[in-house]
Amino acid sequence: MSTRHLDHYFWMNSDWAYLGADRLEALAARHGLSIRHRPVDLPDVYARTGGVLLGRRAPERQAYRITELKRWCRKLGLHVNPLPAHMCPNADLASRVVIAADRAGQPVARLYRAILHAEWCDDQDISDERTLLDVCESLGLDGRELLAAAQAPDIEALYRRYTDEAVAAGVFGSPSYVFEGELFWGQDRLEMLEEAVARRTARM
Repeated sequence: MSTRHLDHYFWMNSDWAYLGADRLEALAARHGLSIRHRPVDLPDVYARTGGVLLGRRAPERQAYRITELKRWCRKLGLHVNPLPAHMCPNADLASRVVIAADRAGQPVARLYRAILHAEWCDDQDISDERTLLDVCESLGLDGRELLAAAQAPDIEALYRRYTDEAVAAGVFGSPSYVFEGELFWGQDRLEMLEEAVARRTARM
């Protein structure tokens, strides 16, 4: 595996992380990069960096978010429901399940994308254990084993460490990508991220 990598800090409720998921994987494949997927506690990140959770934002900001989502969905040929039935529930368990899967060498990119799809496309509650079990099983993963592993103190410690690392790297929103110390916030910055990767590759 390549020793070159980029860090992907994201919230397990992030519609924007969902929209960027496939393009991020394609970018990494084109340049021989590995991705270190790092689910974070975004409400904690916001509390430490001045962010405001969606439900507390001004109506104008909430309305513009929906407009932008529709534009990006058209551009990318993807679908998300801007106001799903279970919007942004507690994401701690889902985050720890993804971290546990990563520790076990499971396909993390497929898993986190499927969980996000469950929320933003299928109106599922990703804070519910049954939803997470169903998502895991749909991918051929042992959901009960992953849910049990997600309760372990070391997995919780990693979740907190990733959140601390994100703040230390300058992260304040999801998704955020860090490549060789340079931060790129938002799936709409993937093109700029790729340009940075290409520049550094050319100098090697």
